[in-house]
Amino acid sequence: MLVIGAGPAGSACAYWLAEAGWDVIVVEKKHFPREKTCGDGLTPRAVRQLGDMGLGSVLAGAHRFEGLRACAFGRALELRWPAHPSFPEHGYTITRHDLDQAVAENAQKAGAKLLQGTEALEPLEPTPAAAGASRAGAPPGMPVGAARSLASCTGVLVRSVDGGGTREIRARYVVVADGANSRLGRSLGTMRDQSYPMGMALRGYFRSEHHDDRFIESHLDIRDASGDVVPGYGWVFPLGDGRVNVGVGVLSSSKRWRGTNTTRLMDAFVDWAPKYWGLSPDTSCGPPTGGRLPMGLAVGPRSGANVVVVGDAAGAVNPFNGEGIAYGYETGRLAAACLGQALAGEGPAALAGYEARLQHAYGLYYKTARLFVRLINQPKVLRACVSTGMRSEHAMGWVLRIMANLVRPDEIGPAEHAYRVVAALAGITPEA
Repeated sequence: MLVIGAGPAGSACAYWLAEAGWDVIVVEKKHFPREKTCGDGLTPRAVRQLGDMGLGSVLAGAHRFEGLRACAFGRALELRWPAHPSFPEHGYTITRHDLDQAVAENAQKAGAKLLQGTEALEPLEPTPAAAGASRAGAPPGMPVGAARSLASCTGVLVRSVDGGGTREIRARYVVVADGANSRLGRSLGTMRDQSYPMGMALRGYFRSEHHDDRFIESHLDIRDASGDVVPGYGWVFPLGDGRVNVGVGVLSSSKRWRGTNTTRLMDAFVDWAPKYWGLSPDTSCGPPTGGRLPMGLAVGPRSGANVVVVGDAAGAVNPFNGEGIAYGYETGRLAAACLGQALAGEGPAALAGYEARLQHAYGLYYKTARLFVRLINQPKVLRACVSTGMRSEHAMGWVLRIMANLVRPDEIGPAEHAYRVVAALAGITPEA
């Protein structure tokens, strides 16, 4: 088994495979620890996955927070994480600099072989992808990539980033987990559906006396140069180590927002953020970094005869809130289950079940999120939704439950009822 990329998805997949006793090699271009652009926030879904992988001791040293402080139009609501039978009622903040190394080393301890500073260059002896309809010609409503499959390969050509020649690593199965700009995925046939949401984000670190706040903070009314509320949010996430993680994220799923200058938005947000955070050029720890993230399972196909694509490489980020870490862990785990079946005797046929698992876990939820994104790209709708919601703590609590993907399966409350109504609408609404 060969895993390309030791981020959340790749390391989780490697852990679960190694834990089950399979031989796993993980190829990672960077050396740990390394910086990674991220909000550094772990929601209850991510905390659950880390706990399942035995990483409770890592979280014990991280900064714990109890919920979200939602701010907009002069109002602020402190919303605690909702109760759920499968997830904790708290989250953590921890830098990806520290977290990703811990998760990768955990996979190593389970038996995976980790090759750091090793770049995957190209697949070995790729075979053509399975014939089928192109994405453009796929029937309406068909999941991205479902009309065809990935090319297969016998391994990957790699080289050390520290110098030296190339070499081949052969494997029966390959996991593509090399991130949002997945070069290996594209070489095997993945494509991004440009009608699906794309996120743009920029973040930096600042020193702050409120670094140990018990709530992460999101501002839902960030504005562009013309004063219009932008579909996205600004955030301040306390890290508990003297710093806060500050950033802006924008959804660029319509032509109106594709030219948004995130650097200017970031500067404006830092200047405008509540003064108790103490954000200024003097408290900045360095220039911000950013990137783009495909969302809502925007990238496909996600499986082939001996290849699966996980995490950001599959566009698995939640369009409702821009969360990607939890979905990296979860998709890596789902892929590991299918790969384990394949290795146990079912062969390549088992990988066909990976797409079905993804659709069961996220299909309708992400389609509902994509509909939500289309609606809030209209400034008047966005302003109405945010300003109305901020008048009711109960309503915003329901919104948090839905957007954090914490709708309860065991009871029907207001949030569950509201989600079912919207999901039913999404289920019959064609996507552009």
